[in-house]
Amino acid sequence: MNVKVLHAVTSSLSLAFLNGQMRYLRKVGFEPAVVCSPGEQTAVMESVESVPVFTTNMEREISPLRDLLSLVRLFCLVRRLRPAISNVGTPKAGLLVGLAAWLNRVPCRIYTLHGLRLETARGIKRRILTLTERIACACAHRVVCVSPSLQRRAAELRLVSPEKTVVLGSGSCNGVDFSRFAPTPERRAQAAEIRRRLGVEPGTPVLSFAGRFTRDKGVPELMEAFRLVRQRVPKVCLLLIGSYEIGDPVPPETQTAIETDPGVVRIGFTDEIASYYHVMDIFVLPTHREGFPNCVLEAQAAECPVVTTRATGAVDSIEDGVTGFLVPIGDAAATAEAVVRILSDGAMARRMGGCGRERVMRLFRQEFVWKGLADLYRELLRERGLTVPASHSADFAVSVRNS
Repeated sequence: MNVKVLHAVTSSLSLAFLNGQMRYLRKVGFEPAVVCSPGEQTAVMESVESVPVFTTNMEREISPLRDLLSLVRLFCLVRRLRPAISNVGTPKAGLLVGLAAWLNRVPCRIYTLHGLRLETARGIKRRILTLTERIACACAHRVVCVSPSLQRRAAELRLVSPEKTVVLGSGSCNGVDFSRFAPTPERRAQAAEIRRRLGVEPGTPVLSFAGRFTRDKGVPELMEAFRLVRQRVPKVCLLLIGSYEIGDPVPPETQTAIETDPGVVRIGFTDEIASYYHVMDIFVLPTHREGFPNCVLEAQAAECPVVTTRATGAVDSIEDGVTGFLVPIGDAAATAEAVVRILSDGAMARRMGGCGRERVMRLFRQEFVWKGLADLYRELLRERGLTVPASHSADFAVSVRNS
């Protein structure tokens, strides 16, 4: 008999964290379902992953009355589904669905910690976020941290006891579909066409960023670093992939620079992201906080060197000096210097790209995370004397530490 597992994320956009994972769990004897806020991505998840998706509005920002209403609805949903395992992630779903699972006494409860918004919050908001994280951790039997540095940081902040935490493999929430980002002749041709379409002249170095345009992602520092880079490398382009966010807006002068600078090319989020990584010469993520930035792994899988910060989560995503450079948080000058070093040494750039792809293949393939998750589910089921699905041929033996 298959074991019911309820996965939860706040936004339907976060369903990307579960791509491929649901199909794998079905193959190895589990019966997954998903709950999130309504969105277009729910239909894709249902059709591609062949799992039921239940929707309930969950506000990303703090909203006491709406949160209480969502909690009541989620309590009723969990009571109706009666899963043996709940795995909740992202802050609001982690709190609300985690509470609903605890109130319904779901036998095996997991909280997947994708990052800590509280790291960059101040005042009352930081205190509220700290409290909600502690509640979410307290409601769970295990807390899956998506990176080793996040695991350490959660313990330092006394959000959860260290013995309750676990990192699956080398980290990340879902690993990387390695083949999707391979530098094939077809993708390189697509990249050349994208450059032409965007008006980027042949031979122009392209720096790039992909994600939400927010302060936490370091977008103001990115724009300042781009200005400094152009003082030394005049013909350079900055490609921005993503969109602005109301919850953590960039300063008005940063947005003005993005919209008016002729050296900046801005597009929205795209389904063609795999090809865009081959447009880039350097991927830059000057973030202030992360859980584990999958975009950095994707860039490395496409043989693109990376410049990112020593922030929680980001520090685990590259090997400093080997696959890219780590710089201090908030330091635009150091970011610019790292970018110029890579642009001025083509051999080093190629070497970093190759080492990055090898590192991703060795440590961060999706199957490593999936198997670790299935093993964790079985461990919790055994601890509680519940039915454990038999191993399946799809559940092949892999070691996340081998080379």
